[in-house]
Amino acid sequence: MDFLPEKLNEYVEKHSQPEPELLQKLNRETWQKMIAPRMLSGHLQGRVLSMLSKLVQPKNILEIGTYTGYSALCLAEGMQQTGELHTIDINEELFDFQRKYFDASSFGKQIFQHLGNALEIIPKLEKTFDLVFIDADKNNYPNYLEILLPKLKKGSIILSDNVLWSGKVIEKVKDDDEDTKSLLQYNKLLNEHPKLETVILPIRDGLTISRVM
Repeated sequence: MDFLPEKLNEYVEKHSQPEPELLQKLNRETWQKMIAPRMLSGHLQGRVLSMLSKLVQPKNILEIGTYTGYSALCLAEGMQQTGELHTIDINEELFDFQRKYFDASSFGKQIFQHLGNALEIIPKLEKTFDLVFIDADKNNYPNYLEILLPKLKKGSIILSDNVLWSGKVIEKVKDDDEDTKSLLQYNKLLNEHPKLETVILPIRDGLTISRVM
């Protein structure tokens, strides 16, 4: 979901850094071949992810939710020359699609794919991370935060996508809507956690930036 009117969103994109050619191709192929192409970060959010990564200059990046690889490539743009990006997804059918674009970029040898349940994979990653992007399985956002914090040092950044959830976070929650309940819990955790400072940006479906203090 976009919260800006379409024409205003188009203006913002036109006056932001252009989408790199490889990402344009990835964007098009995702819309041509995938069932839910709106899951793609897209031009504006992708450039925001790229800019934030360049400001952080991370050594190690962790992404939860790879989809077709667009956001991973955006985050990799700010990674250090000897850095690594580890991305986790549960959909094995997308593995080769992701790899094709990773290898077509200049970051191919630095991007490592992990297939399976992120809650099981993250504890096995013997690394600390400077930048994390959470964009999968909204019901587990609070659980991701719990297992991630021990792997983050002071100054690390957590980016969380879809935190406004098409505006459902300010509506009456249905009894069976577990995703919205989890996101409400997660947003509260980020806002009140003594080791985090947080701001929500109303970009697309809501993007939170949290800094470890």
